[in-house]
Amino acid sequence: MNERLLTTPDGRNVLHMQRRLTHPPAKVWRALTEPEHLARWFPTEVRIEGDRVRFGFGPDGTVIAHDPPHLFAFTWGEDQLRWKLSPDTTGGTLLDFTHTFADRHGAASFASGWHTCFTALVRLLDGARPPAPGDTAALHEHYVAILGLSSGAVRGDTVRLERQLTRPAPEVWQALHGDQATIGTPPPAPFAASGVEAGPVIRVEPGKLLECAAGAGTVRWELAEGTGHGARLVVTHTGDPAALPAWRAHVEDLAAALAALARPGA
Repeated sequence: MNERLLTTPDGRNVLHMQRRLTHPPAKVWRALTEPEHLARWFPTEVRIEGDRVRFGFGPDGTVIAHDPPHLFAFTWGEDQLRWKLSPDTTGGTLLDFTHTFADRHGAASFASGWHTCFTALVRLLDGARPPAPGDTAALHEHYVAILGLSSGAVRGDTVRLERQLTRPAPEVWQALHGDQATIGTPPPAPFAASGVEAGPVIRVEPGKLLECAAGAGTVRWELAEGTGHGARLVVTHTGDPAALPAWRAHVEDLAAALAALARPGA
């Protein structure tokens, strides 16, 4: 496996994934382009009608490259998907896949989703049964780490962290004890990072937002719809740029705890 996240000159993001397959390019090509095979591994129904691609959900796409059995690419809304097949010396195929998109913080969701799809693709090529569902939350967190999506940023006196989570907003709010938040009192403990002053709550929108005072600035937690099945978390702390490491550790601890909740038996 070989996964990288790159940035284009115009600010879009390119997820690159590579797989070595034991089957020849012609067989892999059929699995990539024929609807009856796509139905076994692609994340939704696909119908290819000339240069138009219709999906089971989301906007239509357009075929932008079709060179059998070497290159196949099409758009899916604003995104672009590209498969390049190269024969290797063993009679198999080197598959190079790229997904170009705008939402950088959704990259781990995309990567874990395609990882699961490629596992199903291999099973299809091998003539085996589809794989059993795996620990998708752990896979997501694996890709957050290897794609470098947990760093956060400082601009002026403001710390900002954006993080895709593996659980929906109501469950995240519950894990944060958000229902215990009261304006004018300190926030529930899960909203406070170690070593960072937490003043009184000044605004609450249940399930969506909590803002509190913090020294000379404020801390704001926001939950919104994310990529995949989880919420998107944005934490913004004004007035203390040195707080970035504390917030990074705190958000990663929260993400790990939520991923553990997603596992069977947790």
